[in-house]
Amino acid sequence: MKVEQIYTGCLAQGAYYITSNGEAAIIDPLRETQPYLDRLEKDGVKLKYIFETHFHADFVSGHVDLSNKTGAPIVYGPTAKPEFEAIVAADNQIFELGNVKIKVLHTPGHTMESSCFLLMDENGKETALFSGDTLFLGDVGRPDLAQKAASMTQEELAGLLYESLYNKILPLPDDVTVYPAHGAGSACGKNMMKETVDSLGNQKKMNYALNQPNKEAFIKAVTDGLLPPPAYFGMNVAMNKKGYDTFDEVLKHGMKALSAEEFEAIAESTEALILDTRSDKDFAKGFIPQSVNIGLNGDFAPWVGAMIVDVKQPILLLTEAGKEEEAVTRLSRVGFDNVLGHLAGGFDTWKVAGKEIDTVNRISAEQFSNEVKITCGAASGGGESKIIDVRKESEYAAEHVEEAYSKPLAYINDWVKDVNPQEHFYLHCAGGYRSMIAASILQARGYRNFTEIAGGFNAIAQTNVPKTDFVCQSKLIH
Repeated sequence: MKVEQIYTGCLAQGAYYITSNGEAAIIDPLRETQPYLDRLEKDGVKLKYIFETHFHADFVSGHVDLSNKTGAPIVYGPTAKPEFEAIVAADNQIFELGNVKIKVLHTPGHTMESSCFLLMDENGKETALFSGDTLFLGDVGRPDLAQKAASMTQEELAGLLYESLYNKILPLPDDVTVYPAHGAGSACGKNMMKETVDSLGNQKKMNYALNQPNKEAFIKAVTDGLLPPPAYFGMNVAMNKKGYDTFDEVLKHGMKALSAEEFEAIAESTEALILDTRSDKDFAKGFIPQSVNIGLNGDFAPWVGAMIVDVKQPILLLTEAGKEEEAVTRLSRVGFDNVLGHLAGGFDTWKVAGKEIDTVNRISAEQFSNEVKITCGAASGGGESKIIDVRKESEYAAEHVEEAYSKPLAYINDWVKDVNPQEHFYLHCAGGYRSMIAASILQARGYRNFTEIAGGFNAIAQTNVPKTDFVCQSKLIH
């Protein structure tokens, strides 16, 4: 028997590959299936089952494509109602895989069909728990996503989650290995550890949710402080439940190479969004007007989902040369399949064609330090200027530039209307990645009277600009 975690950092997502005596199972596969097919061929094993812990909200699973290509059935836990052929297992149903067994544990709460899969080795010993979004390391799944589908409140769902964890998971042996579906950085939880594998015994000791005195306390603990889920979550659930276009077709369309003239014509004649996936440093120096910058070298897919919102949005891609396939692949993981093509040769092609170029007004932290002056509750520099911090509220609360406003990037569609286009402001995040996303969106919407700070707060912290950890509630934008 062999268990392998296949972890994708951009999504903070764990898929699992299990083999025993010539047979294999894959749990919660990613959208692109070729790596799994290559691995099965290399190991000389036959895929027997594709297990899905639930209808995922934060990514599109590869279950449908993988089943079509291998003939392996898709297995869900009780109450699941997929709109394609699948096995809907009974609670405690056992599936044999080579010399081992996998037991279904129905654990509703995160969603109604949520299930964990308990691996029992050749001797029948309970060895590993593939806990999906029911149990994370340091946290549990958020109970607010399935409210509409379940016709229940988040508190009622949290109550179900309590019963699932305390009645089905906690009684398992301490030496069972926990393999969760997500780790730190995922929007599916709020307090996840950076580790991706742990023992159940250790989780029983340190996971706050597993150490509540009663059900009421548990409900309060897991529902407190939940941030609104990204808007694309519901659309991903629908794709995972109903099915989707094959990844091969999505990749074929996205890999269509366009000349500068073709690219420009499509941009002008359609509602396509120009998505520039280069680094914030390159983007700042020059870009196609109206482009939105979300760099591949970061949490690309989650930020695409949070910023673009509609998975059906037509997209024109501009990437670094050779990064086109990676961009299309990572977009497909969160359901953004409508890529119309990419600019052949990247930004250099646009420049050589003599097309219009835009830039972002970016300065260094040192320049910011010289320009800005904090006086009597106002930042000023050649006239009064505000400072906007687009980091998460928790980052802002830990330390921030004195008198800066907290306006998290995730909520830009809410707070942008409060920005006065006539009033200059400084814009920063932690390192430049998120503030450039914000800068590109602002400029695309006609806001230009701002200055973005390279290196973000990490660089500002090295200057003499006053910092504080005091949080003025009026400056927190929710």
